[in-house]
Amino acid sequence: MKRSGGSESEKRRKRRRLLQELGDQRIPYLGPSDHGFQQLWETSYSGLALRRSCSLPEELHGRVEAALFTLRRRGCFLRDLVKVRDRDVFTAVSRVLLGQPGTTYRYLDTRLFTIPWHTDEQRGTCCDPDLSAACKALWELNCFFCSDVRDRKEGDVFKQCRKELVGAIESKPSVEGDTESKDSEESKPSDDGGDSESKQSEEGETESKHSDDWDIESKHSEEEGPSSKQDAAWESRHGDEMGDMKTKQTELASKQHSEGKHTGWKHRPAGSTETETTDLGTQEKPVAELKHSLSGYHIEDEEDEDQQSGQGCSNLNPAKTSCPGPTQFNVTLLNYMDPAAMSQLKEEPYYGMGKMAVGWHHDENLVSLSPVAVYSYSCHDGDKGVSSEEGPAEKGCWRIGLKVAWDIHTPGLTLPLQSGDSYYLRDDLNRTHQHCVLAGDSARFSSTHRVAECSTGTLDYIQSRCREALSNLSTDPETGTHSLLSLLPATLQGYEEIHNEVEFEWLRQYWFQGQRYTRFCSWWARPMEQLENDWREMELMTQLLLAAVEEEGQPEEGRREMAETLLTALTDRQQHRQTWRDRCHSSLAQTLPPEEAPVDRPFWADDDPSMPLPFDLADIINRVESLLWRM
Repeated sequence: MKRSGGSESEKRRKRRRLLQELGDQRIPYLGPSDHGFQQLWETSYSGLALRRSCSLPEELHGRVEAALFTLRRRGCFLRDLVKVRDRDVFTAVSRVLLGQPGTTYRYLDTRLFTIPWHTDEQRGTCCDPDLSAACKALWELNCFFCSDVRDRKEGDVFKQCRKELVGAIESKPSVEGDTESKDSEESKPSDDGGDSESKQSEEGETESKHSDDWDIESKHSEEEGPSSKQDAAWESRHGDEMGDMKTKQTELASKQHSEGKHTGWKHRPAGSTETETTDLGTQEKPVAELKHSLSGYHIEDEEDEDQQSGQGCSNLNPAKTSCPGPTQFNVTLLNYMDPAAMSQLKEEPYYGMGKMAVGWHHDENLVSLSPVAVYSYSCHDGDKGVSSEEGPAEKGCWRIGLKVAWDIHTPGLTLPLQSGDSYYLRDDLNRTHQHCVLAGDSARFSSTHRVAECSTGTLDYIQSRCREALSNLSTDPETGTHSLLSLLPATLQGYEEIHNEVEFEWLRQYWFQGQRYTRFCSWWARPMEQLENDWREMELMTQLLLAAVEEEGQPEEGRREMAETLLTALTDRQQHRQTWRDRCHSSLAQTLPPEEAPVDRPFWADDDPSMPLPFDLADIINRVESLLWRM
């Protein structure tokens, strides 16, 4: 459920008070070149694990990269039209969902329908061979992550990755006589725009230091759809990579610590992104002192709005359980972001970390305590003649930022990502912390593997709900006459709720955006046709209930209870239909090309001869209200 207006108002009041107290100060954060980085990682961000590119099988890298470019070339990456604080916005990130067949993922009032990944056992004809191969490659990556997260324990390769990262950066030679923090360099203002969710979560609540409009799902709501010029520019910059999928697997410059040459940090005032290096004895501050220096500030620890609303695979607030046994990622949300294709990117508002491609958020609607695995691939910048792994371009690499949720006692942390790196959010890190994605110079793909809580978000689930509702409909085999088996108000209420769930959580969601993917994959076409047929049967059941309510021979008390049940269901239905009608015909929706535009499909139209229902819900509601008034 959404927060009440009072709760949201109180939250904004606390935020304004905190930001007024902070003034122009920046909260400290540490990057790999800052002394205390490894200690901070191990003590406050231990759930974050990094797997270096060179530690993944080279063959797997090649197949995954080829798959990402295939999906991009075929146009599978699309921006979502999502709802943020009662208004529609485009995600700046283009994305596509792959996963177990029949699985969906719901976020920000938008349900994504999976393109099924193709396993050796699940061979089908829903996709052409190229897409099938791409889906299978990402399934192989998913299998690797499932095994790796389960088998790798804290203290082995992941801990070694921390030491290697810190040692490699600390041992780099200074530039122009001064050793600057790579992360500070990256936080300098950039003219690059970015393809990512500026006001958005990758899914969750985004905060703003300067505006309450810096919300969840799109750094800025773009009024225009993807331009052909942007696509052409992408092809020009990265087209050569389609023919050369060799992965450049290189380690950072050195794996050896330079004793006594750690970089300290200095409190960053607003507008400053430089980390000054001084003698360790005069400038170094341990983590405990960093926390103490901000002990006067505190933000109440509370979950973001979308976690509280239970959004994800369903908004019905299913009970969430801890991830049992071995990890089984059931979906991967693939993202594509190109800073050069965006007009602007927002600055990270609290720490001065740099341009944000994805704002601060929790990944929402996951099985409790389940991990998240992310594979990052940065496109090579052919125009500059260097790859994202090379030293001179290091300041332009992509990074992830982390912070303890609603806490400014603990310094933030940034982690640079080389192309092919993977990272895991393990244990309760996703619940207790927030993370963001900081834009680099080149375009980037990411594959984010999750254990989605989809107990109410699978095709099997909604089909079982349809069978449950239709069990109350009886058809005479000789005359074909329909009747309702039970007229108990509680029974009728439950079936009308299923009726609304089928229409607004599945059919409307599918025709709003899910149908865009039918040109790539036909897997959902037949199941959605069957759901429409079941929905029509439920419309017939509503007609039968209306007839029972208006029948004079029924006991008055029973008629009143049935009428109240029907009125509640129809009023809710009318409101939801108007909401979806408005979304489909919004100004933003009209900017999309025809093949991506939402469809306000009239599958309940008056001229449908198979459905003689009076579909003017306002008229039906008036009739029921008049009947109740007379009673």
